[in-house]
Amino acid sequence: MTTSRALVKQTLEFKSPKRVPRHLWWLDWAKYHYPNEFKQIQERFPDDIITAPGFHKTQPTTSGSPTEVGTYIDEWGCVFTNLQRGVIGEVKQPFIKDWDDLSKLSPPEELLTIDVDQINAFCRNTDRFVMGGALPRPFERMQFLRSSQNLYIDLAENSPQLQELIHIVHGYFLKELEVWAKTDVDALMFMDDWGAQRALLISPKQWRKIFKPLYKEYIDIAHAHGKYIFMHSDGYIRDILPDLVELGLDAVNSQLFIMDIEEIGRSFAGKITFWGEIDRQHLLPHGSVEDIAAAVRRVKNALYADGGVIAQCEFGPGAKPENVYAVFKTWEELVS
Repeated sequence: MTTSRALVKQTLEFKSPKRVPRHLWWLDWAKYHYPNEFKQIQERFPDDIITAPGFHKTQPTTSGSPTEVGTYIDEWGCVFTNLQRGVIGEVKQPFIKDWDDLSKLSPPEELLTIDVDQINAFCRNTDRFVMGGALPRPFERMQFLRSSQNLYIDLAENSPQLQELIHIVHGYFLKELEVWAKTDVDALMFMDDWGAQRALLISPKQWRKIFKPLYKEYIDIAHAHGKYIFMHSDGYIRDILPDLVELGLDAVNSQLFIMDIEEIGRSFAGKITFWGEIDRQHLLPHGSVEDIAAAVRRVKNALYADGGVIAQCEFGPGAKPENVYAVFKTWEELVS
């Protein structure tokens, strides 16, 4: 029997897997609102991709819960305010209100104290494809630290202080990826939400100048250690897909349904793996089961190239459990 790990690798290498690998993303909202249906989906369609715990020797300091109503302070000291149980809140007051506060920034070195032996044992004891527990997100982390409004001004001004902030944040994420790359996980991951509904949040030219070099270093670390590397980015990101392919990114998770899926397929199918998804803005909360089946067929027809697609969707606020179920059922029927 082909293992989950083998299925995912065959998919990433376009080697005709026997079925499309599965990966359900979920928020606590799904467990709170649909506990029985959530359990049924997980049991009927178990994930082929899982994330390794860090088994950290030193725990970072945090306060509160990221998905409960109230205040949560993360390991960087960023304060999130949450108004809805089961989702993640927003930063209302930046940690770095002005550049004098930059000297107070202390990246969470505790997250570098992973227990390699325990992580490797975790990988040995599963036949599923294992992702590392690091999650570099330089653009978003700087928004949490500075606020989105301030950061956009910073990017326009391109001040020396911004360059110092990038150096601190990116330098920390390089160290985090390096320690995880030395474990037995199958892949590493990074993310940044780059798209609005119809365009990037900054110009492609500015993205290529400032952020593309950072991502190249992340991807190079993974490949130098024999790992695959995945990226998530919400929004319209068509303009930077050629760059991600050029950098050698193995898989990308994006909101396909706000872009031209067929055009993306003509340009990139067989060059990068599409790690989901199915439209969570309209179809998962408001569509019928038949709509979901048609959407999955559309993705398969446009993007599948003897692999190159992972059956992924998000079970989050508003999503109907029968629609989430239909995503994986349809994929199973199409490629099995």
